Amino acid sequence: MVCSFTQPQNIFTNSVQRFQRYWWRTLLIWFCLVAPAQAQLLLRVAIEDGANQVKVGSTTQAVVRDGNGKVLGELAAMGGGVAQAKSGNVALGNWQGSQLWVDPSNGGNVWIGNGWYRGRVLLVPRNGGLTAINYVDLEQYLYSVLGAEMDGGWPQEALKAQAVAARTYALYKRQRSNGVFDVGDDQNSQVYKGLITESTGTLAAVNATRGQVLTYNGQAILAAFHSASGGHTENVEDVWNEPLPYLRGVPDFDQGTPVFEWTKTFSQGDLSKRISGVGNITTMTPQRTSAYGSILAMKVVGDKGTRIISGDDIASALGLRSTRFQVNRKSGTTSFQVTGRGFGHGVGLSQWGAYNLARGGYGYQQILAHYYRNTTLAKIDVR
Repeated sequence: MVCSFTQPQNIFTNSVQRFQRYWWRTLLIWFCLVAPAQAQLLLRVAIEDGANQVKVGSTTQAVVRDGNGKVLGELAAMGGGVAQAKSGNVALGNWQGSQLWVDPSNGGNVWIGNGWYRGRVLLVPRNGGLTAINYVDLEQYLYSVLGAEMDGGWPQEALKAQAVAARTYALYKRQRSNGVFDVGDDQNSQVYKGLITESTGTLAAVNATRGQVLTYNGQAILAAFHSASGGHTENVEDVWNEPLPYLRGVPDFDQGTPVFEWTKTFSQGDLSKRISGVGNITTMTPQRTSAYGSILAMKVVGDKGTRIISGDDIASALGLRSTRFQVNRKSGTTSFQVTGRGFGHGVGLSQWGAYNLARGGYGYQQILAHYYRNTTLAKIDVR
């Protein structure tokens, strides 16, 4: 999830003081577990999936191979072509195969779709189109993810916390791969844009935490994260149904940030178009909420009927930042005002909370221990 990067006001002192009071109760035993050595930990990232065509190229001379490893030809440095699915195969210029690899030489970078990426690319026919999969070293992948999910100029301790969370999430998904790729490149996985989002700040944070992941019972956790919760994160079962012992609701430290509070106003006509089936809407009241105030279900009453709608569906229909909101009719008008807090699903690490805690002098281990309860910081060998 990408967050806003406006600098927040310095008004989080009270929240940090609350953190100080109970930090000792949440401190975990952090230690390192070294996995068996491996040459490289690669991640398969789908940059395009089911596309009609994909542009590919390389900064250096690149070898084109088929799925069996046979060399078909070479792409010139800073040259490229358009790949397409063709009769169940992949075609790139005059080359065809059930799969095609484009492998830059001498550490070059590969062009996929609309940007430059580290690693190499595999082109496969899938879902009636073409899927382009970036095979990239996990640590190098994180250089980009960090800059897409946070501002590379944020405090290093916040960036380190995000690096560990993103590495853990990627490893968790890698262990549950669909067999073709491990993760996508958007908010349904983690945002990954290639070289354009790398910076000295993201490289420093990834390198400083190299190989570090969060575990529970010896397994990588589902290290969910979001922009801001609006004061308190959620228990995971209130968002995704399945309870997990490490994704528990905790006080957040996102006060004073750009997405802590927000408002939107809708005319009755606009609101009734966005939420259909009840005619002109007259009232919207919470039917069921989470322990921390997020809408799980809302009763929508109009002049032609009543519906019970999930908080997620309401937020989607109205373009809201989160499900932590209230809807009130503006006095003396037919308009409705939505007031809310936070940005995102509210589970796991709060990015703006991490920002404020880092500014308050807390280290990334403390930040992670707060947002991911009952976990251990372990280390895998990614040489």
